[in-house]
Amino acid sequence: MEIKIGIVNAAREVSIDAQESIETIEQQLKESLTQPDAVLTLTDAKGRKVLIPVRGIAYLDLGQPNSRQVGFGAL
Repeated sequence: MEIKIGIVNAAREVSIDAQESIETIEQQLKESLTQPDAVLTLTDAKGRKVLIPVRGIAYLDLGQPNSRQVGFGAL
């Protein structure tokens, strides 16, 4: 699933391809927001970790789960 993270005072957003479910990521964010100096840790599809200080997060855009389409026709 593609996740877009808006960072405060940054012109570009961070985009990662995560393997966790939407519910898991949402729960991690909610838990992190309860602590003033927390760091949200997300792991992408290749195993790389992205660490984001919670106070710098402007928004999280949780996309749809990835579904690979086969063929040329539209479904």
